[in-house]
Amino acid sequence: MGSTDPGDGPATRLAERLLGRRAIREVIPADPNHSVRWHEHDYPSPLARWNYHPEYEIHLTRKGPGKFIVGDHVGTFEAGQLTLIGSGLPHDWVSDIEPGEVLHNRDAVIQFDRKWAEQASSFVPELAEVMPLLDQSARGIEFLGQTAATAAACVEAMGRTTGLERLQHLFHLLAVLTRAPAEDRRYLADVWFFPQLDREAEAVVDIVLEYVFAHHAGTVTMAEAAALVGMAEPTFSKYFKRSTGQNFTHLVRKLRLAHARRLLERTHKPVSDICYETGFSNLSNFNRQFLKEVGETPRQFRQRVQA
Repeated sequence: MGSTDPGDGPATRLAERLLGRRAIREVIPADPNHSVRWHEHDYPSPLARWNYHPEYEIHLTRKGPGKFIVGDHVGTFEAGQLTLIGSGLPHDWVSDIEPGEVLHNRDAVIQFDRKWAEQASSFVPELAEVMPLLDQSARGIEFLGQTAATAAACVEAMGRTTGLERLQHLFHLLAVLTRAPAEDRRYLADVWFFPQLDREAEAVVDIVLEYVFAHHAGTVTMAEAAALVGMAEPTFSKYFKRSTGQNFTHLVRKLRLAHARRLLERTHKPVSDICYETGFSNLSNFNRQFLKEVGETPRQFRQRVQA
């Protein structure tokens, strides 16, 4: 890709704004009154960013649509999405909003560490049933269908209650997720994904992700991404791959194809319009990349999901 100078454009101002923001591993405060932490937050919010933490996270997204990334998986989400994020697995949800728009209480989140689960199961042996699920969550799991709906109701009920009643809803939630049928589970990140994120890497990845998410339907270049974080292209390419487990160009392509899948499923726009709307320069390349990623052509995908 050719070199470009972002000058004093939106990308430069974005970098100036983000570089001044301290990016560290999210520290999850303990809740002395409850076994696990339950909280909700707006979007945008300092908590809604590319982050990772040792705690497991059950994440309910109440409002959509938008894009999300879990490990090396890039996809789109709608309101009601429920996911289980494993320990140390980087994740981020970016809503499609207008400038200045705020989605109040977009997310409801439950967080707990493995030590709590292990210690609790030593006193309550029935909780040992949850441990295999926690191991599987290293890839990130998106729950679908009735499982997602029932689990979302449990998450909301926890936020409205305290004491033994909250604990009752927590145990119900864990049972629902642990016993979810295979067709209601979608594993997200590849098993080989091992994040290599220190404080510096997290800051760099955060800047790049916001740039990609904001411009993926238009022009996204590695040169501009590298310039945002003050790196030469070859250095940036290696750094990004080491930090996220995937190539920069692969991330952009996967995000564009995820957007295309949503448009094919939920609209009747011509395939050619969707091709250009999602940032592809020609229809043949779009069809080829879609087939390679999804295993079927855009038209076959639309016919199947809209049937």
